[in-house]
Amino acid sequence: MGALTLGLQNLPSICWTPLAILWIGQNETAILFIVVMGALGSIIISTQAGVQSVSPIYVRAARTMGSRELHTYLKVSIPASLPAIVTGMKMGWSFAWRSLMAGEMILFTIGVSGLGHILHMGRELLDMSRVIGVMLIIIAIGLITDKALFGRWEARIHERWGTSKT
Repeated sequence: MGALTLGLQNLPSICWTPLAILWIGQNETAILFIVVMGALGSIIISTQAGVQSVSPIYVRAARTMGSRELHTYLKVSIPASLPAIVTGMKMGWSFAWRSLMAGEMILFTIGVSGLGHILHMGRELLDMSRVIGVMLIIIAIGLITDKALFGRWEARIHERWGTSKT
C-alpha cells in the first residue's frame, strides 16, 4: 500500500478532474471528490509513518503489563503517533484547500461561486487587483484555519507528551 499511496500523493489533485467529471459529472460532488483525493495521500502517509515510528519500548512495556494487539494499538500506538497524524492532517488540509481552489477554477461553469471562481473571473477580466485580493484572502483563510483547527490541538498533544517548547 505504501507505493500506491506515495504514487497517488505525487499525482497533482487537479489530475483527478477529468476522472471526477466522467464518473460523477460536472457538479459539486466532483469538486468534493477532487478535494478528498488531494488530501488523502498525505494523511495516510503521515499516519503510517507515525504508527511505524512509535518506539518499540512503548509497545513492549504495554505488552509486559498485559496489553494485547488491539488494546496496544488503541492505547499506545495511536496516541504515541498523534503528532505525526496531526502533521498529516495539516498537510491534508493544505492540499484539500488548494484542491478546492483548483476544482472551483476548473468547474466554475456549474454555478459554484467560491473563491476559486472569483479568482478565475479576475483572470478572465484581467483584473489584477481582484486576483491579488482573492489570493490574500485564500492565504488568510488558510492561516486562520490552521491556527484555529490545529494550533490548540497540537499544543495539547505536545503538552501531553512532554515535547512542548515552553
